[in-house]
Amino acid sequence: MKCNVVIIFSVLFSLLLTTACKDSNTQKKEGITSDIVNNPATASGHKADPGSQPQFNFAVETHDFGKITQGEKVSYSFKFTNNGGSDLIISEAHGSCGCTVPQYPRVPIPPKGESAIDVTFDSEGKSGLVEKTVTLLANTSPNTKILKITATVDVPEEK
Repeated sequence: MKCNVVIIFSVLFSLLLTTACKDSNTQKKEGITSDIVNNPATASGHKADPGSQPQFNFAVETHDFGKITQGEKVSYSFKFTNNGGSDLIISEAHGSCGCTVPQYPRVPIPPKGESAIDVTFDSEGKSGLVEKTVTLLANTSPNTKILKITATVDVPEEK
């Protein structure tokens, strides 16, 4: 009896192992793949043509909202062009605190393509001169880009 249980368990375990492993070539590939990344920073010793790399070109990299009232939410769109020779891919964008929320394109930006980073700032709990940053991580060289927003937050007088 014990022998039969061991044999059945072994057969089931083997069956589980063979069906759990799938060939990676049969899986559907979705989204961004490494095939479109042109990264000249390799160990090969060969330098890429600088014009072939993706490159941010922002119209402005800082924005001043001016005077705003505490609790107000304000937004700005940082427009940019990919002046490089290959697709620009932004893999991450984050604000310096939770009050600064960036929205960025999740698709590759082709050469000469245009897009924008939309930044929303929530002034709740803030006062005086406020400076915040948004850091972008992309397949550019250098791989980070920092955008800056400022505002003067007025606290309304309580009645």
